[in-house]
Amino acid sequence: MKFLLWCLLLVFCWPLALLAAVLYPLVWLLLLPFRIVGIAVEGALELVAAIVFLPVRMLRAI
Repeated sequence: MKFLLWCLLLVFCWPLALLAAVLYPLVWLLLLPFRIVGIAVEGALELVAAIVFLPVRMLRAI
């Protein structure tokens, strides 16, 4: 009985698994520019924070 259920699962789910395997790289490529922009924005914000906190660090070092 279990084997029959596994066979039914295979028959019904293989198209979904194949679709996911094909679409995952395409979605990753579509989202890649947003990830790059996020990295750039994070770096710019860290630079601004470092510039703002520089006087505090200089005074703390004295």
